[in-house]
Amino acid sequence: MAARTGAEYLDGLRHRSAEIWLGDERIEDVTTHPALRGCAQSMAHLYDMQHDPALRDEMTYASPTTGDRVGLSFITPRTQKDLERRSRMMFHWSRFSGGMLGRSSDYINVEIMAAAAAAEFYNRNDPRFGENARRYYDYARENDLCMTHTLVNPQSNRALTASGHPSADIALRIVDENEDGMVVRGARILATLGPLADEIMVFPSTVLKAAADTKTFAFAFTIPCNTPGMKLICREALAYGESRVDHPLGSRFEEMDTIVVFDDVLVPWDRVFLKSDPDLCSQHFPETGCLAHMAQQVAIKNICKSEFVLGIACSVAEALGSTEFQHVQEKIAECMINLELMKACLRAAEADAQIDKWGVMCPDRVPLDAARNIFPKMYPRMVEILQLLSASSLMMIPPDSALDSPIAQDIDRYMVAANRDARERIKLFRLAWDVACSAFAGRQVLYERFFFGDPVRMMSVLYRTYDKQPLMDRVSAFLARDD
Repeated sequence: MAARTGAEYLDGLRHRSAEIWLGDERIEDVTTHPALRGCAQSMAHLYDMQHDPALRDEMTYASPTTGDRVGLSFITPRTQKDLERRSRMMFHWSRFSGGMLGRSSDYINVEIMAAAAAAEFYNRNDPRFGENARRYYDYARENDLCMTHTLVNPQSNRALTASGHPSADIALRIVDENEDGMVVRGARILATLGPLADEIMVFPSTVLKAAADTKTFAFAFTIPCNTPGMKLICREALAYGESRVDHPLGSRFEEMDTIVVFDDVLVPWDRVFLKSDPDLCSQHFPETGCLAHMAQQVAIKNICKSEFVLGIACSVAEALGSTEFQHVQEKIAECMINLELMKACLRAAEADAQIDKWGVMCPDRVPLDAARNIFPKMYPRMVEILQLLSASSLMMIPPDSALDSPIAQDIDRYMVAANRDARERIKLFRLAWDVACSAFAGRQVLYERFFFGDPVRMMSVLYRTYDKQPLMDRVSAFLARDD
């Protein structure tokens, strides 16, 4: 099998029959359910882009094993040109959603690629596990899997979680082993896109403390979402209607976040990457190099999201005739600066990329670390700017149904803007509402604030990993100078 079409992706979801719950309802078919079908169709469009003749060479490449065309996000980059090719592919996918699909499958594809390249790392735990990583990469690439992941244990006690010791009664853990595999029980949270994914990566918790009493919580594996004993529990749906006017983003890109419950789930040995080694689990992300590749995809998503919000802000100002006010220009210029900073970080990361110890061309992590630490502050501010520029116009947006009602004449007359007729104005400000004020918008802000986890912890990681010594040495040399 090669790169999938959208129809093949949707057909796979229909036949997967995972156990998915939304409130008191078990969802039988995510491709037709009102809460999920909009995003399922959007994901299908991404797969269809791989078969667009105009985009074929920018979306796919020849499989190293079969020669068939496979998704370019799976490529193992060996040169800077490979990184740039992968970037172009990711931009195509991300611009389709305006950066609003945070967990399109290219995010996990690059992690799987890096894991396979770093197979020797997993061999430190067990000689079987490195081969598992290689084999799974081939399987995911050749079958064009849509994958999500989960890293975080439920936080019943924040003090306990912060100490790096999971809550033993609820956190996902190993409870048994047999000749077929290991049995896990407990829960993980924040599996975004879970109901629309084929498989899930359950990788090491990023706050696991390396200690003897955490061994049962230390593991990494992949597993199909319809594995017996697994449940995906959805949060409240943010797709409130089918109208592309009233809910232009929520109706298309509600990617859904889930709790994943494992009721004595058997994980076959050929799906295990790490087991019972907290120290290796804590080293996983920096040692394999996967974080830099994932951060590159996120930087591209952030650029596309910044472009989208900036474009809406400029359109709002133009529609209202406020483009010549300096305070408006100042706010829009702030969004421009944010966009250019994201672009500069990505360009620096790709320009300064180097071959890592696994033979992979790896983007420079430092500018990507800067980008992923600053964007959680940038994005809420850009949303605030959109609110300030739009003001009461965000309130004066009757629903789409009113445009074909007895009051349509009044709307057409009284809802005009300086540079938009009433219907164009309503469409524009419904979009601005879905970015700045709706439930979908609120989830996007929260999502960006905590995309890579606790912002304070992220800053601490940056502090610890940044090469500070050369700078301090330069200060010492200056203080020692006599001239």
